[in-house]
Amino acid sequence: MASHLRKRRPLRASLPVLLAAILLAVFLWWDNTSLQVTEADPVFSDLPAGFDGCRIAVLSDLHSASFGPNNQTLFETVARQQPDYIFYLGDLEDQYRGRKPEYVAEVADGLTAIAPTYYVTGNHEWASGQMPQLRQLLEETGVTYLSNTFVPLERNGDTITLAGIDDPNGYAGQKSPEEVAGEVKEAAGDGFWLLMAHRNNLFDGEYCRLGADLVLSGHGHGGIWRLPFTDGLLGAGGQLLPGFTNGFYRCTDGHGAQVFVTRGLGGIPRLFNHPQVAVLTLHCE
Repeated sequence: MASHLRKRRPLRASLPVLLAAILLAVFLWWDNTSLQVTEADPVFSDLPAGFDGCRIAVLSDLHSASFGPNNQTLFETVARQQPDYIFYLGDLEDQYRGRKPEYVAEVADGLTAIAPTYYVTGNHEWASGQMPQLRQLLEETGVTYLSNTFVPLERNGDTITLAGIDDPNGYAGQKSPEEVAGEVKEAAGDGFWLLMAHRNNLFDGEYCRLGADLVLSGHGHGGIWRLPFTDGLLGAGGQLLPGFTNGFYRCTDGHGAQVFVTRGLGGIPRLFNHPQVAVLTLHCE
């Protein structure tokens, strides 16, 4: 009898550890798959009246992830926000997971069915080496790819400008952000304009000087592990305690430009950092 009890004790002692491991696994699954909708209401002094109340869904960094079968949970979540526009800020695919044309078509079709969708590249698209094919697929599915260029957006009789720049991983000799900003200035004068640019870490001291009223970026994954009193533990490049990873910021040198950074959707396993569907509702001052 004593021998039989001795055999049971190690099993009983291991049960709390096993239970803790199961609970941790469930928490990490929930933390990485439960979409969080974050709403913000930025106010601008020079926003045309026709864009007062304009809703923009800001998405980034799916990295080939799926939320629900065929990403239906993602599409339903975005659709419930009733956006006027969808801005996708790069890293739709993941270079380490390989090219999946059916996945790109699925995401593009799902988003464009909700609202006009605009896209700029991230570093992973260029690293995959398949940008010509990706570009063709996006254009065939109705996504507007802003490759160092700009387009007018019209709403209620007013017009603003939306510009987008390719990730620095792109082709050598591509048009610089400064050149794009100069072309916007030449075409639109002092009119209100937005800039889509994947890399959050290039805003401070660089993109903030281009003259856009608001820059929209991703790439930082919210700092991956969002610990108390930090802006995240790890940057996308592995740097400790990164900045500019979640929400609105201004350039640290006092420049008037500001950036909104989304935490994105996929990527490295997150901690206290739900995948984010961000919705910006623009307002006139």
